[in-house]
Amino acid sequence: MTEQQQRNLDKNQVRQHFSCHAGEYNRYAQVQQRVVRRLVDLLAAAPGSLQQGLEVGSGTGLLGCRFARTFPDTQLVMSDIAHGMSCQSRNALPGFPVCDADAAALPFRNKSFDFLISSSVYQWVDALPVAFNEAARVLQPGGLLGLALFGENTLHELRTSHQQALSNGQSHVQSFPSLTNINQALGEEFLIEQLLSEDEVEWHKNVPQLLRNLKRIGAQNSSTRRPQGLASRRVMQAMFESYQDEFGESRGIPATYQVIYLLARKKPEQFR
Repeated sequence: MTEQQQRNLDKNQVRQHFSCHAGEYNRYAQVQQRVVRRLVDLLAAAPGSLQQGLEVGSGTGLLGCRFARTFPDTQLVMSDIAHGMSCQSRNALPGFPVCDADAAALPFRNKSFDFLISSSVYQWVDALPVAFNEAARVLQPGGLLGLALFGENTLHELRTSHQQALSNGQSHVQSFPSLTNINQALGEEFLIEQLLSEDEVEWHKNVPQLLRNLKRIGAQNSSTRRPQGLASRRVMQAMFESYQDEFGESRGIPATYQVIYLLARKKPEQFR
């Protein structure tokens, strides 16, 4: 597996960050809520019926709730790697089964579902090929994979500013997958129906407010290459100034999220 396919993420850190901030996630996850609405609209326009499905990374139930309103007769199992998020999902949708589960090791039998959905989750998966193989395993032939995840241009302003603040220019800010990474990771298991990229821009008063917002939704740096301890005050101040100088406007500083939407079908067995 290449370095681009294996993204060096600390799974335990991802689990801990999101579990700790499950209670305040909805208050600060404004971009993620817009992404949910867009993904459900794409799913509603997709051909075919949805009967029995799995949500990977159900979080606080944002996607599950909107999906259930749009598809009231569809059965949905919800799962999340962070137990705190699983509890939030259960509270949001008490009639739906919920379990703790890792996208890279799903605790379900082969061909259990005719669709799998997920929003703002797979950018936190260390090895996308492994996770997509798991998705293919639990899907029936012809089953729909419907995802929204953040791509490589996400938070590019933050990454650029951090690089400029460092003497060696080697930023440890977490990377995100590219369209090419996703296409390659799907392998031979899926036929892509839609793969598109759209930008969402969130505005903040300043960089410290952006960093606080990211922390409050659990979206903290989970790279195994992150340095131990806090960044020096000098580096942080230089990053703040660089961000403001290069990207700041009268209304504040922008934070760009590249949102990648994927609709794909598991290939019939005779075509694999």
